[in-house]
Amino acid sequence: MNSDSDLQIAGDILAVQHLLQPAKAHPSTVAEFAGLARSIAADRAQWEPLVRYDATTRWYHRLRTGPGYEVWLLSWVPGQGTGLHDHGGSSGVLTVLAGELTERTERAEGGARRLSQGAQRIFAPGYAHDVVNDSLEPAVSLHVYYPGLTEMPMHVSDASQSCSPATQDVVPA
Repeated sequence: MNSDSDLQIAGDILAVQHLLQPAKAHPSTVAEFAGLARSIAADRAQWEPLVRYDATTRWYHRLRTGPGYEVWLLSWVPGQGTGLHDHGGSSGVLTVLAGELTERTERAEGGARRLSQGAQRIFAPGYAHDVVNDSLEPAVSLHVYYPGLTEMPMHVSDASQSCSPATQDVVPA
């Protein structure tokens, strides 16, 4: 390192408040939404007391909303899944908080991807997948959608490996 540099910072740069960017109240980029999901995942005391398990249907709870986005908490008992679907015009971040889920897409290498605790999947509008708990233990996941989820078209696979939308009520997945 050259100690004769003409560039030096005098004093504490953090003390110059007018040069700092104000803290954002809400995420607005893909990286910030993924960061939001990671921060919620790390704060187990925030979400764990809310989790419920339902043997007849996937349980879900809207955990948070912000300008144009929403955060959902879901639980999955063994065998529960979504079916092949997309999220309409919403992008999303799926984060596994506990247990293990399997994601299947028609384009996935080997047909399936195991998602264990801490795994994140980021997807764009129109991304079609099926998420299922193939394990013997319950699982919990966090889902961030931007814009908020307004549709979740189900897909039907045909022999040519293309998929076509079918209609379905909106349930977070």
